[in-house]
Amino acid sequence: QPQLVESGGGLVQPGGSLRLSCAASGFTFSSYGMRWYRQAPGKEREVVAYSGSTGGTTGFGDSVKGRFSISRDNAKNTVYLQMNSLKPEDTAVYFCYVVLYGRAYWGQGTQVTVSS
Repeated sequence: QPQLVESGGGLVQPGGSLRLSCAASGFTFSSYGMRWYRQAPGKEREVVAYSGSTGGTTGFGDSVKGRFSISRDNAKNTVYLQMNSLKPEDTAVYFCYVVLYGRAYWGQGTQVTVSS
């Protein structure tokens, strides 16, 4: 059974940095693109970043371009989201996401709070 487990969230001051991790299991991680989404209270879930299966192709939501980066370690079945220059509006629950054979799988999410 595919499983995604996020970690690394927490409370950080504006301008700070955090690195989120998503550990995957139950599928051939190196064969699939991975995404990070986030959802703030009262808002729709939005895509944050995408990584192709090898990490050679990446993409970012407009609100995080230039501040966030995505990487993956296929040997560790883990995808990372490096978040720099964090703003209060980045406060949200961050989710890891993959589509396998037409079915979407989500992690449980990790809370990121940006506040002074």
